[in-house]
Amino acid sequence: MIHPQQAAPALSKYGFHCVLKDSDFARAIAAVTEALKAEGFGILTEIDVQATMKAKLNLDVRPYRILGACNPPLAHRALTAEPDICLLLPCNVVVREEADGRLVVGFMDPVAVMEMTSNPEVGSVATEVRSKLDQVRTALVDQGVGRHA
Repeated sequence: MIHPQQAAPALSKYGFHCVLKDSDFARAIAAVTEALKAEGFGILTEIDVQATMKAKLNLDVRPYRILGACNPPLAHRALTAEPDICLLLPCNVVVREEADGRLVVGFMDPVAVMEMTSNPEVGSVATEVRSKLDQVRTALVDQGVGRHA
């Protein structure tokens, strides 16, 4: 359970977050994956940062997973509008454990990232994707899994 006095993650210009109430990392990954699926996203890539740091640098770090989420119809629209847009895809969603044991889900803000292009169709797609990712965050909070940060 999250205590109200625990600080939320710092806001960034390129992402938004929620704090999960569940402290089980595997269940958190499953809940986030299901919430993404409900909004039309699949997971293209999954990077286990904890395992990578251990294998490459022999460092023991807290659980940290990067999920490369993609909504195929929206990705296709963006790719059709601007062929090089895939340099900025997929949408990264991060599940990480903080030092105090809280689990945080961070979402890349596609509107902020896509500001690098002046293509209005890409901007429109980014706004739709942002809305869907915000729905994922809201679903996690509404299911009692997390709270807005």
